Amino acid sequence: MNRISRFLNRSATLALVGVALLLGASSCATSSRVGVSSDFDHAVNFRAYKTWAWYPQQPVDAEGGPAKGYESFLDQRLRTAIDRELTNKGLTRVENNPDIYVAYNAKVEEKQSASPYYNGLGYPYYGYGMYGGLYGRGYAPMSQYAAGTVIIDLVDAKRKELAWRGSGQAQIDNNHSISEQEVYRIVNGIMGVYPPSDQAQARR
Repeated sequence: MNRISRFLNRSATLALVGVALLLGASSCATSSRVGVSSDFDHAVNFRAYKTWAWYPQQPVDAEGGPAKGYESFLDQRLRTAIDRELTNKGLTRVENNPDIYVAYNAKVEEKQSASPYYNGLGYPYYGYGMYGGLYGRGYAPMSQYAAGTVIIDLVDAKRKELAWRGSGQAQIDNNHSISEQEVYRIVNGIMGVYPPSDQAQARR
């Protein structure tokens, strides 16, 4: 194989690698994991909770509130997702005298992350060569992305005190709102750690 053929084959290989990396990055927004954290009152017997209702002082709308009397799509999605997850947990929604009240909050933020392919020299690990115009000297070590955060609070109705709080954050496709699929994904991740395990409750 002559020098020109080797150069062309090498260039084609680099192009395929670049496309693969771009495709991988574009799929992260819909498949990225949900970062979940939670905290709770260790004195609470969560197995005693059987019924729930929406917290009476819940803010009108998670997106800042349109005209009073209707909910944004984000609120509708959150309420539907939370209702479904609590039902799957064996809790029943009631209108009066619940065991717990449920409140929530959501927001979308612009975040930055360092590229895993950046080598600190102004180009990716696989070099730039003839592709320097696309991947080379203008390559940025930081990338912007939108992160959706959801917080779910469970309030003991009798004691009027917070019993459990779960939060989840994930990369989303839209920097203005959280889609239906993304809401379900985040809420499912949060409620996946409820109720606290016996081992977690035993830790003081």
